[in-house]
Amino acid sequence: MEMSPLIAVHMSAALAATAIGPIALWAREGSDQRIRLHRAAGYAWVTLMLATSVTAFFIRDFKLPNLNGFTSIHLLIPVTLGGLFFGLRAMLAGNFKAHRWSMWTVYISACLIAGAFTLLPGRYLGRLVWGTWLGWL
Repeated sequence: MEMSPLIAVHMSAALAATAIGPIALWAREGSDQRIRLHRAAGYAWVTLMLATSVTAFFIRDFKLPNLNGFTSIHLLIPVTLGGLFFGLRAMLAGNFKAHRWSMWTVYISACLIAGAFTLLPGRYLGRLVWGTWLGWL
């Protein structure tokens, strides 16, 4: 697998979402002064997560165990989209506890856990980081 425009968009959106997520999560903790920062970072994060999820659907990997190019990491696409939907629905309903729980869950599962899986040595980004950039493989 090589760096195609689709993979570049997916990787850029995922890395930006991983970086912006903590800002959105931190900005709301305990202060009404940072509500604008929370909203701006939150809307940007949700947009980036939508872009990441949509592009992930079109990225196929036939080297790993798969079903028509879909690997087990593709199961996070509906989990991510569902979590974003429930988080936004909870926010609109004023249920901020459910909103917070949903967004934290999506960030941990989609950004951190899926991000860790992409760094495995057999995956494209893992070979790029561990092999090409660091020279460890």
